[in-house]
Formats: sequence, C-alpha cells, structure tokens
Amino acid sequence: MGDHIRRGEEFEKKADKKINGWGLLGSKYEDAADLLTQSANQFKLAKSWDKAGSVFIKLSNCHLKLDSRHEAATAYVDAASCYKKTSTKGAISCYLQAVDIYVDMGRYSNAAKYCKEIGDLYELEQNSDKAIMYFEKAADYFEFQESNSLANKCKLKVAEISAQLEQYQKAIQIYEDVARQSLNNNLLKYGVRGHLLNAGICQLCRGDVVAITNALEQYENLDPTFSRTREYKFLSDLATAIDEEDVPKLTSIIKEFDSISKLDSWKVTLLLKVKNALKSKELEDDLT
Repeated sequence: MGDHIRRGEEFEKKADKKINGWGLLGSKYEDAADLLTQSANQFKLAKSWDKAGSVFIKLSNCHLKLDSRHEAATAYVDAASCYKKTSTKGAISCYLQAVDIYVDMGRYSNAAKYCKEIGDLYELEQNSDKAIMYFEKAADYFEFQESNSLANKCKLKVAEISAQLEQYQKAIQIYEDVARQSLNNNLLKYGVRGHLLNAGICQLCRGDVVAITNALEQYENLDPTFSRTREYKFLSDLATAIDEEDVPKLTSIIKEFDSISKLDSWKVTLLLKVKNALKSKELEDDLT
C-alpha cells in the first residue's frame, strides 16, 4: 500500500511539473492528464480515497484546458466515486460539476443519472428537501430523453419522501399520475395496484373519509380490475374502520393484510400515523 502511495505522489509531481513548465499548451496538458490518471489509479489501489479524488479533480481541469468536456465530466464522476467513501459533501460537489458539463453538452441521460446519485446521497444524509430537489431534476432530465420508466422511478422517490414529510397531496398526485401512465404500458401494468395502494394510504393519512371514498371510486374508474384486488379491499376496509372510529378493527385489518402481503417500513410508518390519529380522535370523543 505504501508503494502505491509513493508511486501516486511521483506521478502527481511529474504532472504538476508538466502543467507549470514550458511547452505547447495542448501537449503539456495531454501529458499531464496521462500522468494524473496513473497517479489517481495508484491512490485508488492504496485506498487513499481523498487523495485519489483530489487528483481526479486535477485531471478534470486538464481535460477542460484541452476542451475535452466529456473526459472532464468522467473525471469528476471518478472523483465523486472516491469521495463517496469518505466525504458525502465532496462527492456531491463533484457530481454537480459533472452534471453542469453534461447539461451544457446536452447529455441529459448522464445528467439525470448523476442528479439521482446526488438525490440518493442527500437522502442518506436525511436532507429531504435537497433529496427531493435532485430526484425531481433527475426525473426532468430523464423525460427530456423520453426515458419515462427511469423518470417515474425518480418521481416515486419524490412521492415516498414527500409522504414522510406529511406532504400527502403531493405524494398522492405523483402515485396517481404514475399509475395512470403505467396502465398504457404492458410492462408496467403490474405495478399499478401498488401505486394506487400507496396513493390510498396517503389519502388515509389525511383522515378525510369522504376523500378516501371518492379516491377509491376514482381508482376503480381508472383501472376496473383494481376493485377485485386485495389492495382495494384493504383500503376500503381501513376507510370503514376509520369512519367507525374502530381502532381494534383497524389494527386487525392491517395485521391480516401484513400476514399475506408483507408491508414495507414506509407503509408501516404511515399506517401507524393513521392508527395514532384515530386513537387521538377516539380519546377526544370520549372527553367531549
């Protein structure tokens, strides 16, 4: 490992000498780029991630001097991959540089891919607002390329986080829109009832029984097969339990559904909010 660091430092020094020395501009930056590539790879072998990241940034600057924008963006992505192991802030900064270059070049698929990476990193940092911002940007760029399936994946991340922030109407709108789009695609049809289930759970979180009932009618009109699914029955039974203010019944319905179709943590968290809200309402009614 020590040998790799020593070699990495030697290649970097040679590159710096090329950059700062005399010579034809194109030639010296090309030579420096080759040396910096070797340097960064040596630091990677040594698992010296911060150092490898900083050398990849130098490499990107060399490529920009040569007007090799695609190579510059690639070097920023390589830098971000290194920084991901040590510094989320450093990784995001490098991905942003890459995104700017890709957008300028009209490479929207690449811009979308790395906006999604930024969204993932912000989500890990629990910075929900920034995560939503970059998932939305990724969705927009994917749509520019008519990559609607990838765009929808990013939109669904926005819906998931929005619901966690209790922005239920925003989440509902996304789940319903994606369900509507998926109906027209044979490969995506299977996911429709899942999207409508998520939209319905968000409706339940709002606690408006009339709105829940209207939504179920709307979903039945959207997809006539939905009314014959376990998901529809689940939402309908939960709406009835909420209307009757029956907490034990609500709990039993959730347990029964979970025993057959395991509920993920996102659904469990939201349904727990529904249950707690119903408990509070029941208590208020007892006190009045």
